[in-house]
Amino acid sequence: MDRIGVRIRKARRSDAERIAQLSGELGYPATAGQIATRLRQLKPASKHAVFVAECSDATVGLVGWLHVSVSHLLESDIRAEVNGLIVAEGQRSAGAGAKLLEAAEEWARRHGCLGMSVRSNVVRERAHGFYERNGYEHYKTQKAFRKPL
Repeated sequence: MDRIGVRIRKARRSDAERIAQLSGELGYPATAGQIATRLRQLKPASKHAVFVAECSDATVGLVGWLHVSVSHLLESDIRAEVNGLIVAEGQRSAGAGAKLLEAAEEWARRHGCLGMSVRSNVVRERAHGFYERNGYEHYKTQKAFRKPL
């Protein structure tokens, strides 16, 4: 445990229900079954990690999660990307997010990554400040497109 009473550890399948609840808070609703399936599908394990922030108060439980992956891209050196990060409403600004980010950065270094990147919706101004306070710089604004298959 650290000074804020949060321990960072790798996610387990038994965390799926709470991860799903937290995902809904971020605007990405999912069931525990969907999250459990997605956790199993993150392969190879050497390219993905999901960390959770667990409160020392057992009645609180998990207060956040972060998914990080290695990105091998033609246009840049190997890097890691934060694919998702959420800390529960009411638990934000207490240090859990920074601890999750530190764990992801250390994981990325161990996997040979030369940098970290993160994408954040333009409306999430509080998150933008969080990333900047943790040493990230805003370098590009872009539009995202998708197409169902």
